[in-house]
Amino acid sequence: MRIISGNRRGKRIEAPDNLPVRPTTDFAKESLFNILNNYFHLDAIQVLDLFAGTGNISYEFAARGALQVYAVDNNQNCVNFINGTSQKLQFNQIMALRSDAIGFLKSCRQQFNVIFADPPYDWESHAQLPLLVFENQLLLPDGFLVIEHPVTISFKEHPKFYQQRNYGRVNFSFFAENL
Repeated sequence: MRIISGNRRGKRIEAPDNLPVRPTTDFAKESLFNILNNYFHLDAIQVLDLFAGTGNISYEFAARGALQVYAVDNNQNCVNFINGTSQKLQFNQIMALRSDAIGFLKSCRQQFNVIFADPPYDWESHAQLPLLVFENQLLLPDGFLVIEHPVTISFKEHPKFYQQRNYGRVNFSFFAENL
C-alpha cells in the first residue's frame, strides 16, 4: 500500500503478513479522498478510523494534514503496527487505540468531521454503526460517516444515508446529519 497524496505522497508501507486485514485498495482510497476533498479542508478536521487495520486510511488523513486521527482496532498487533509506522512517518496526530468498535462508539464523547469504518466484510453488525454514530451524536455538523462494505449490504433505507459509491468490489456508503 502507499500514501496517495499529501506530505508523504508515494511513501510505501509494508505491513507484516500476520495482520488480519484487508486494506482499502489504492484506487478506492483515491476516489474516497477525492470525494472528501470536495466537502472538507482535510487539514482542519478530526477523524475517527474504525477497524483501522494497517492504518492505511489514517496515514492518508495524516499526510493531508488532519488535525487529529483516532485509529481504533481490536487487534493489538494492528495497533502496534500503526503506532510504529506513525512514529516512523512522524504522524504525531495519529493516536492508535485498542478497542472493539461497538464499545468505542458507545463510550466515545468526542465529535468528528469524518468517521470511517471498514469492518470485515463478513461482520454481522454493519447496521449498528450508523445507529450508534447518530444516537451518540459523534459527527460534527456537516460531518460524514463513511462505511466500506460488500455489495451485498445496502444502507439506502437508513434515514441518514446520503449516497453509495462503488469501486470494483469496494463500496462506500456515506451518511450525514445535515444533507
